[in-house]
Amino acid sequence: MSNAPSDSHAFHEAPMADLFAAAVAVPSFVTAVDEPDPRLNHRSRLRARFMQGGAEAMPDYELLELLLFRALPRGDVKPLAKRLLRTFGDLNSVMAAPPDRLAEVPGAGQAVVEQLKIMEALGHRMARARVIKRPVLSSWSQLLEYLRTAMAHQGVERFRVLYLDRKNVLIADEELAEGTVDHVPVYPREVVKRALALNASALILVHNHPSGDPTPSEADVTMTHAIRDAAQILGIVLHDHLIIGKAAEVSFRSEGLL
Repeated sequence: MSNAPSDSHAFHEAPMADLFAAAVAVPSFVTAVDEPDPRLNHRSRLRARFMQGGAEAMPDYELLELLLFRALPRGDVKPLAKRLLRTFGDLNSVMAAPPDRLAEVPGAGQAVVEQLKIMEALGHRMARARVIKRPVLSSWSQLLEYLRTAMAHQGVERFRVLYLDRKNVLIADEELAEGTVDHVPVYPREVVKRALALNASALILVHNHPSGDPTPSEADVTMTHAIRDAAQILGIVLHDHLIIGKAAEVSFRSEGLL
């Protein structure tokens, strides 16, 4: 498997701009009689600045404000936006935070939690759409982008398998297990069984390290070799195992571990 260069680009600007434009549109119940309220003037100015300059024209807390406008139609949401960023560290971590953790932040009620998790799900779907049903080798950077988006900021280890056909087209992407902060149980028999059910010819294993350090552990290497050996017996190729950290990823193939 060739080692395509890793990149760290976020979502393509145009689709994300469209997504934000829909998310921050003025609700129909906000009418002209509300305009004298300075808080609504602030909201209008932020929306106008986003539509004119896009995401690049705004810091993270203002983008977060735009999302919170939908969940909290009245009031100043800037303190909550900054509180969320202080609590979780960055915008990606806010979106990826578990609902119960989000709800612990003062001011983040059910409507706020729902809005953030909806936006997270939409972001994942957009990134996934760029890789599913496409040849993996020719869309490697998009694949890494998708995996970073889906896994880099998760609070527990998650293990997923990418199933490929004979032309290395991604036919299925499935999460097989969820674990703790430093362990996820994986059973080679289940990985291979699912590959047979999907008539897959090749696999790419993926899991995350919530610590942020993607360095493979001894257990990671042992588990990978067990899956490789089980798949090989049935004529299924294990192309790679990717470990996703917060700022980087490690390829077993690139590191000579496969």
